[in-house]
Amino acid sequence: MKSIFDTVSQSCSKIVTNSYSTSFSLVSKMLSGSIRQDIYNIYGFVRFADEIVDTFHEYDKEKLFNDFEEEMYKAIENKISLNPILNSFQKTVHQYNISPELYEAFMKSMRLDLHKTKYLTDQEYKDYIYGSADVVGLMCLKVFVNGNPEKYDNLKESAMHLGSAFQKVNFLRDLKADFEDLNRTYFPNLNLNELDEDSKLKIIKEIEGDFSKALQGILKLPVEAKFGVYTAFIYYKKLLNKLKKTPSLEIKNTRIRVSNYQKFGLLAKSYFDYRLNLI
Repeated sequence: MKSIFDTVSQSCSKIVTNSYSTSFSLVSKMLSGSIRQDIYNIYGFVRFADEIVDTFHEYDKEKLFNDFEEEMYKAIENKISLNPILNSFQKTVHQYNISPELYEAFMKSMRLDLHKTKYLTDQEYKDYIYGSADVVGLMCLKVFVNGNPEKYDNLKESAMHLGSAFQKVNFLRDLKADFEDLNRTYFPNLNLNELDEDSKLKIIKEIEGDFSKALQGILKLPVEAKFGVYTAFIYYKKLLNKLKKTPSLEIKNTRIRVSNYQKFGLLAKSYFDYRLNLI
């Protein structure tokens, strides 16, 4: 029966989420059960595409990516795929009327990671972030507002700022790994060997601006999504504060983390803020 296959497919998307990201998995559990699975479906899709370009170095990554992209289009057109991750994703795409522009922009940025290693201009940097992060936030927003176009338009800008903030924090946290393992630098004209406190603080100020604008939208989210998204917001703000206090030399030589103990503390804070109607 097709329903059994769909259940198995969605279970695969949930497993991908839980296996690849403890933080995202924890945040997803704070979402209403009515939308949680669809967020798993989106995450499974973006994680698999990202894994192709970041991890499978011993294989022909371009061919794998081309095949995955072709299968994505077929899944959405046919409303079924024997790839369980794509089968789950197409279901969410159709249920919430997710625009092709969003997942196509995402795939465009992921494709850049196959060959492009430096982003020399602000426009290149912004375009990459839009495709790799902003549109992921917009796909999730489609789910959060249950496909309502008016609510989506009202929250679109803040969702993009939140996606940008998350991605920029990841860039700053992963400077060492991106440079040494993947030979990539995303911040325009930033030489890792020349990262100083002024350069670091300039990046952090930019991210703080994104967070400030993002919070305005989080406060207006439907109740089904607000607690989970606010928890993610608090987690990334904590990461940013740790990066702000970390000397630039140390950022270049290590990966800043939030311990599991701190994560549960942040979860408690988010819960009390939510229950006390502070958000």
